[in-house]
Amino acid sequence: MTSQKHKQVVIAGGGIGGLAAALACAQRRVPVKLLERAPQLSEVGAGIQIGPNVTRILQAWGLGAALAQVAAFPEQLQARDALTGLVLGTLTLGARVQARYGAPYATVHRADLQGLLHRAVQSIGVDLLLGQTVQGCQASEAALQVNTAEGLSLQASALIGADGVWSTVRPLLLGDAPARFTGHLAYRALVAQADLPAQLRSDQVTVWMGPQLHVVHYPVRSGQWLNLVAIVQGSKPDQAQEWDKVGHTQALMQAMGAVGRDLHERLASVPAWRQWTLHDREPLSAPKQMAQGRVALLGDAAHPMRPFLAQGAGMAIEDAQALAQCLSAADATVAERLQTYAEQRWARNARVQARAMRNGRIFHATGPVAWGRNLSMRLLGERVMDVPWLYGGGSISGSPSTFRDVAS
Repeated sequence: MTSQKHKQVVIAGGGIGGLAAALACAQRRVPVKLLERAPQLSEVGAGIQIGPNVTRILQAWGLGAALAQVAAFPEQLQARDALTGLVLGTLTLGARVQARYGAPYATVHRADLQGLLHRAVQSIGVDLLLGQTVQGCQASEAALQVNTAEGLSLQASALIGADGVWSTVRPLLLGDAPARFTGHLAYRALVAQADLPAQLRSDQVTVWMGPQLHVVHYPVRSGQWLNLVAIVQGSKPDQAQEWDKVGHTQALMQAMGAVGRDLHERLASVPAWRQWTLHDREPLSAPKQMAQGRVALLGDAAHPMRPFLAQGAGMAIEDAQALAQCLSAADATVAERLQTYAEQRWARNARVQARAMRNGRIFHATGPVAWGRNLSMRLLGERVMDVPWLYGGGSISGSPSTFRDVAS
């Protein structure tokens, strides 16, 4: 067994959350070592939306210029009825969001965001070890011994599980059941805008809402590509962790049913889909679900959430910022610093988890609820589509109106 005796913070997971945590810690001079179970760093995901609560943090880390080179910055978000194609409401983004929240609303390919975080981590000298899966840890009064399945042993001041919904660190802390299947299947695709007919190209975020389904599409990679995600009700797969596989257009169209002509034409224009299953957990109920002793969780390892608020990556980045701030604090033990981190983050994450679940019910509503949704959005527009409690920062106070953030 190989042994290395450095009192660094060990972070498990080289995705967006783990890279963000490593960068934030290193910038605050917290020694950190990053472990990733995959033999090479890659990101199989498609696009993500990042609101001003997230871009504000990336800018504070000095990544604003790098983000501007790879992201798109849509001018508006539009909600439409999936059956009729009617526009239900519009939220102005662009300069309005910049002026109100002090940072832009961006859409970006996951691989591009992960890549700029990876380059930043490399430039600051963080040690990244690939092909290492955390298997266990033993605590002593002075330190934590972290062991990997590949035989590596590290002396650490803390272990941070940022290793996703199928985390190997989470069971060490909580010993709970695996994440649950939500009942949703997601089909995603990336299409070059130049390959689409002119009427199907888009420079905005569009959300189509229908009975037991919704579709969202928006530009990524400086607007040159269009990211599409279609989410439908579906059966639990045979293998719960088979989250990414080839999706068939025929199966998607059958699940969608009789959607309107505009949406049908857009979906039919996509040459290939990938399919994955959605998993989540109940919203957090206490800080101990995010940290105990010298072990803490971050991002999907702590609070996997449904995508109906577009904040999965965002909450991981917010976690990373708070973690680094707490770990760099003076006059406290490591366990006390991690406890402070958990106390700062759990309630906001729980609120976002719960609101994402609620949004899913609204997006996929039928009957009177769908009628009320459509009427509310037509009458009140931006008043029910903006999300000031979320985009304005870390506050968890306030009580949004009934249909607040329906199209985030």
